[in-house]
Amino acid sequence: MGEWDLLGRLLDKVQSHSTVIGKVWLTVLFVFRILVLRTGAEKVWGDEQSDFVCNTQQPGCENVCYDLAFPISHVRFWVLQIIAVATPKLLYLGHVLHVIHIEKKVKEKMKKQAELDDQASLFLSKAYKVPKYIKSSGKINIRGRLLHSYVIHLVAKIVMEVLFIVGQYFLYGFTLQTRYVCTRFPCPHKVDCFLSRPTEKSVIIWFMLVAAFVSLILSLVELLYLCVKAVKECMARRQDYTVTPVTPPVLERKAFKSRDGIVQNCVNLELELQGQKFGVNGVKGGLNKVAGVKKNASSGNNMGEVHI
Repeated sequence: MGEWDLLGRLLDKVQSHSTVIGKVWLTVLFVFRILVLRTGAEKVWGDEQSDFVCNTQQPGCENVCYDLAFPISHVRFWVLQIIAVATPKLLYLGHVLHVIHIEKKVKEKMKKQAELDDQASLFLSKAYKVPKYIKSSGKINIRGRLLHSYVIHLVAKIVMEVLFIVGQYFLYGFTLQTRYVCTRFPCPHKVDCFLSRPTEKSVIIWFMLVAAFVSLILSLVELLYLCVKAVKECMARRQDYTVTPVTPPVLERKAFKSRDGIVQNCVNLELELQGQKFGVNGVKGGLNKVAGVKKNASSGNNMGEVHI
């Protein structure tokens, strides 16, 4: 089936832009769902309708009983399930490719800026954001908008998995019985219908159901992993963000026992304030003011001396 090969190639591109748990999820999808569906389930359900036999000769009764027993074929149901679960992953891939395309353009513009003089490069660099999603190795760093997109696609996958598992239960349950009792027009009375190979089909149903549960658990674990990782990074940034006080704490102020220590503290404060106000170009003015502070302080120390 060429459509499975196309879906496999698309999902293979997503694998390089996923977490470790996301790669395990893709392996489960390829091996335990798509491969089993192609090799086993399609062959087992090949005689699903042809060997569905009812003990009646009433025209149309067998067809309506089959429609009542299987509103949709199991194989077609699983195909829809895989496509629905893989669609959020493909949408995330589209977002990743869009981000890569934008950041490649930004890098090209930054290379052109480097060829200009320093002032023009400094002016133009403020107009573009520095690339932050593509690592130096070429891999994608899942953060910012990509992290939000990844979390949204995980939530969508979880919702889809739950909906299809619940839908399978309400449509036909999790096992198939040998006999199916049908009471539906135009059948004149209760009709017994018999399925082909119900035990073998029940085994495959349980296998696909377990694979769906494993995929659901992996998606939940991946979502929890991303949440914990984001919280740890946020706490680490808060710990790294430290505010240096302008003046020393109260306990450190007691260490300045002499007048020279107090004057030196005022000088340091004046230097810091002038540097914040004038920047690099205003350092000279700050130094002149600091020299005036020192001069006044020294004149204050000699105020008590009398020269004759």
